[in-house]
Amino acid sequence: MLEQCNAAQKLTDQFSDADAIRKNCNKCDICLKECTFLASYGAPGLISEKYKIDPDRWGETSFECSLCGLCTSVCPKLLDPAAMFLDFRTQAVGSGQVDISNHQRLINYEAKGASKKYSLYSLPENCDTIFFPGCSLTGTRPDNTLKTYQYLQKHINNIGIVLDCCTKPSRDLGRRDHFSKMFCQLKGCLLKNGINTVIVACPSCYDIFNSHAPEFSVETIYEIMAGKGLENECVVSGDVTIHDPCSVRFETNIQESVRSLVRFKGLSIIDTTHKKDKTFCCGEGGDVACVSPEFALEWSKKRAHETHSHTIVSYCAGCVNFLSKRSETFHILDLIFDPEKTIAGKAKVSKAPFTYLNRIALKKKLKKLAEKTIVERHFKYR
Repeated sequence: MLEQCNAAQKLTDQFSDADAIRKNCNKCDICLKECTFLASYGAPGLISEKYKIDPDRWGETSFECSLCGLCTSVCPKLLDPAAMFLDFRTQAVGSGQVDISNHQRLINYEAKGASKKYSLYSLPENCDTIFFPGCSLTGTRPDNTLKTYQYLQKHINNIGIVLDCCTKPSRDLGRRDHFSKMFCQLKGCLLKNGINTVIVACPSCYDIFNSHAPEFSVETIYEIMAGKGLENECVVSGDVTIHDPCSVRFETNIQESVRSLVRFKGLSIIDTTHKKDKTFCCGEGGDVACVSPEFALEWSKKRAHETHSHTIVSYCAGCVNFLSKRSETFHILDLIFDPEKTIAGKAKVSKAPFTYLNRIALKKKLKKLAEKTIVERHFKYR
């Protein structure tokens, strides 16, 4: 199974051809005007030329790129520099050129999320659809995670829930072999148990499943809620801006679904220049803060500047946490399930180390609610 999964993984990995960017980048500098990283180091075509001469140096430098894809979005030649920088990271880590010990905090976070202690596969009989909430939401908002699952249970028969990590951090840090092993193991468990649809809350999880798991139909909870409607009819008032996570910058249906939910709750949306496919990174992307905190800070400063002091709504728990350090920011699920407290800035949101305790408590609660539906995942790589 693992050999088949690894073969399929190679077909779905999206790595850019550096030679193509070297040949086709016309150094128009459009992307440089948008990105501090590129403004500091030059056009993607120029960096690709330098990488060919000195891969060690530029492999290490690629860890200062947030991998957000804004350069890809604005490129008039339709090139994908973000994929090229991910490829540089992967080659650097695979050849041992780069020591990623600076990113150990993120690696440990992922390891906990994918461990037996934190994981849960609750799959009822005849279950073919699961809710996959991701790591951050379950830790920061366990109550809303449970409410989201209960909402889905009312609309989808025999839906299950899986607490696990999609291991996107490993992919983004260039740990390709580890990512392939871990994600293929996760996929294998789901396929073995007849799952064909995955509903996610985290945009990063959406990116991973959508890019690396063609075996599944992948949807977000926001698309489902926008289509089926909300039960809590309490509405509030005010103006907000929307921060679209960079991992779904090209997913129009997700973006519009979130906006329809915000409007349904009574709020008006003030558009910013950088939204949807042109959205900024929140600053957390690529774990850049570990090696170049000034680049990470610049992204959050840009976002805060464009909002003109309006409250920010996002649908990524990681983005909300990062942006909250500079601007008032809340998660769309906070608005849906507790709109009045959310608008008043009193929504219940946990931070580490309580996030880890919350995840364990949520797992115990879900396990107690459905003791006969628990499926064991074989933790070969833990």
